[in-house]
This record gives sequence, structure tokens and C-alpha cells, in this order.
Amino acid sequence: MKIFATSSKVNLLIAINVAIFLIFGVLNVLDFLFTKQSHINDFVREYLAVPTYLPKLLYRFWTPFTYMFLHAGFFHILFNMLWLFWMGRIFENFLSSKKLVFVYLAGGLAGAFFYILSFNIFPAYADAVLVSAAVGASASVTAILVACATLVPNYTISLMFIGPVKLKWIAVFYIIIDVLSVTGSNAGGYLSHIGGAIFGFLFIKALQSGNDWSKPFENLFKPKPKLKVVSRKPQPGTFRAQNTSIPNQAEIDEILDKISKNGYDQLTAKERETLFKASDKNEENRK
Repeated sequence: MKIFATSSKVNLLIAINVAIFLIFGVLNVLDFLFTKQSHINDFVREYLAVPTYLPKLLYRFWTPFTYMFLHAGFFHILFNMLWLFWMGRIFENFLSSKKLVFVYLAGGLAGAFFYILSFNIFPAYADAVLVSAAVGASASVTAILVACATLVPNYTISLMFIGPVKLKWIAVFYIIIDVLSVTGSNAGGYLSHIGGAIFGFLFIKALQSGNDWSKPFENLFKPKPKLKVVSRKPQPGTFRAQNTSIPNQAEIDEILDKISKNGYDQLTAKERETLFKASDKNEENRK
């Protein structure tokens, strides 16, 4: 399928989530038709959802990764994928696609960690810690949302029935709802959102300080340079001119820092052109 070969990692992440949802959905229907049981749902909860009970987690060590690609129902995946599409596109406009995948994965892991830690620390969850388990991409999506709001807080999007709203206010509202909801029946889900939000915020702050946490991850997928033999002696009558039209990383970081402080609208025409060139270069590298 073309969507799996696309340069946009937003589409790839959505495709993976939807494909997994459909596969388990079809298997669950067949399970019900032939056995009137829910073995598939039991399997997902037992082996793929992330548990809070530490002895069980020890033997299900892969679940903090698998849980972020699973969903409990149609509306669960629908809203998660809509937010992933909207926020992921904004993220990719300012940063690389590989960084998007890193934030999705690391944000999901941070969400799982915060959820497990909270259930094992706070007495309010003592009765549920033995049986609680979570699925969903919400923590990953929240990490991307907060990362975008931290990077470009004054970036404005239009919400249905509301109108134009700055990203920073959307993130603040979203986090407030999560904090106020930790006393409800889906406390684990909201706690994982908070963990993802913390990671998204810290990732961008570290990036703005010159510390890119995603570098080791990105280096894993860098193609090895091919050996190339070139002549060091230029041909007579010719000269080599360096291509200075491609902005360097220092220029890009300075522009992104200005966006985070003053908003995209405050950029000069030259700075917007520089950012546009960098975006075009990223697209070439992804092709």
C-alpha cells in the first residue's frame, strides 16, 4: 500500500494504528461468531495492554510499547487519529518526521511510566493496581500536542464552533481536563496523558537548549555513507563555489527559538524563506 511508503510519518503512524485496530476487530468478530466468547479481547488485555501490577509487568515487559498501538473502540481510535493527524502535520512542518516518530514512541513510554508509577504510589489506586491495564495512543498524541504548543505556542488553528485558537491554550485546556479527571473511572488513561505531556514539554525545551534527545534514535535509521573517490585537484580554469542557499542548523534553531517566544507571525520574510528552504530540504531527504 502507498500509505506505508509515504514520506510523512503521520500517515504511517495512523496506518499502523488503523491496521492493527482492524485486524483485531475482525478477529474479535470471528471469535464471537464461532465461539460466542471474547478470547481476542482477553488476549489483548492479558498480553498487549500495559499493566500496573509490577510482578506482572516483569513478564510483560513489551507491553509499554505495544499498548500505544491498540484501542478499545471505534471512537477511541477515531479521536486519537484525528488529533495525531492535526498535530502531527504541524510537528512535521517545523521539525523532522523522524523526530515525530521518536516523540510518539517516547511519549507513549513516558505515559506508561507515569501511569504505572502513579498506581503504585498513590493510595487512591491501591485497590485497582492488581487488575488495571491500559491501551491507546493518547499519551503519544498528547506528547506531540504539547511539543507543538511548546515549540510554536502562538500557532493558531480553527476549531469547529469555536474559531481560531492558539495551540498553547488548547494544550493548557487539555492538560487541565486530564488533571481533573484522575479521580474518575478512566484515571489510568488520564494519568498516561499527563506523562506524555510532561515528555513533550521537556523534549522541546531540551531541543531549544541544544540537546536533541532524538539524535540516537535518528542515527539508527541513517543510511551508511557510500565510499566515493573524488579528485582533490580542481580542473584548470574552474572553481568550486560552496552552496550557501541551504540554511545550517544554527540558523534553523535560532528561528525556531524566535517562533517559540514571539510566534510565527513575527518572523521576517527572510526568516520565513529560510525555514521554507529547510522544510524543502527535509522533504528531499525523506524521499
